[in-house]
Amino acid sequence: MATKGLVIGGETILPGETKKIALDMPPLYTATSMSIPVYVKRGKRAGPTLFVSAAIHGDELNGIEIIARLIKSRAIDRLKGTLIAVPTVNVYGVLNQSRYLPDRRDLNRSFPGSRKGSLAGRLAHLFFNEVVSKCDVGIDLHTGAIHRSNLPQIRADLDDEEVLAMAQAFGVPVLLNADIRDGSLRATASEAGIKILLYEAGQALRYDEFSIRAGVKGIINTMRHLGMLNKSRAKGVPIKPYIARSSGWVRAPESGFINHLAQLGDHVEKGDKLATIADSYGQFLGTLTSPAEGVVIGKQNIPLTQEGEAIYHIAYFKTPDTVAEQVGMLQDDLVPNDTTVAL
Repeated sequence: MATKGLVIGGETILPGETKKIALDMPPLYTATSMSIPVYVKRGKRAGPTLFVSAAIHGDELNGIEIIARLIKSRAIDRLKGTLIAVPTVNVYGVLNQSRYLPDRRDLNRSFPGSRKGSLAGRLAHLFFNEVVSKCDVGIDLHTGAIHRSNLPQIRADLDDEEVLAMAQAFGVPVLLNADIRDGSLRATASEAGIKILLYEAGQALRYDEFSIRAGVKGIINTMRHLGMLNKSRAKGVPIKPYIARSSGWVRAPESGFINHLAQLGDHVEKGDKLATIADSYGQFLGTLTSPAEGVVIGKQNIPLTQEGEAIYHIAYFKTPDTVAEQVGMLQDDLVPNDTTVAL
């Protein structure tokens, strides 16, 4: 968007300027003031306006560190266009280490929101109107839910050619053509003509170094693709992304204590044993098996399960063995000397 003066929260940011802005939110019941932190960097030369957001779910912390590293990176020094980075959208949730807002609503089901609605609706309205609506493209950063980890992956409308090109440029092996959910930021942004990627990686309330590095590199790759940053000589092994048109969860057949056998990024065949379940005496109760060939892109972390609980998320590809190989190559490239990094 080629506007000379960009206004956010009443502050005007001119080309060539960098500002940190506090978007005022409703205070706590203790009368403590609250605000959403917004970092804006505008290049002197024209280009797209990109927002990068994190912690729409307050317990999803990886994105906060991804944005911190992004805005400190020398790669964005010669920016074309505008970068708007919002490290903590759901400040209330971050304070409470909770996915949700104090009114127990999910912010990512509350868009576009309303100026006079619920707390979730007001926050969604503020963020969308002050930040998202002023952008051409966006990258929203997420992790797995509590006690679950996700393999670094992009979820997006891959039937849109521009979005597909952005997703491929990001540079992770797994691209999931995901349905848009009503009330989500992605749905509302898409309806407004804003091209958006959703990056999923890691687990709630934890930093994961592999996921963080993949996220920072992916955003910079995407900015280069958009013409916001100069192209650079490729470093490391190029990652070939693969599109999954479908995925599914494998659920526990019994309640008990689970012994995980399959891990994130594993290539599994139909019928492969993923985990076993035992009772508190160690007596065998059941086995989880893969319903089809694919790659594990999400899994539960704790060794406790209830019957029917989702344990493994498997994406289905035409060449899952190649996808698993690309996952290993990406990890070796980003964290080559640390074998303790959790996937």
